[in-house]
Amino acid sequence: MKRRDFLNYLIQQGCQFVREGAEHSIWENRMLNRRTSVPRHREIPLFTITRICKQLGISPPS
Repeated sequence: MKRRDFLNYLIQQGCQFVREGAEHSIWENRMLNRRTSVPRHREIPLFTITRICKQLGISPPS
């Protein structure tokens, strides 16, 4: 999945951007008080997307 599409999905799910890291971005779900990093690659593998969604407490995109 393209990174831009995934970030739009995170926003739709109520997640917010926190800050930029060296090679990743930090996003959080404030409702559940969970944070995770999102790699800065053009394409993000499906297993990585699933892991990120699990860490944020949201369902992965279909």
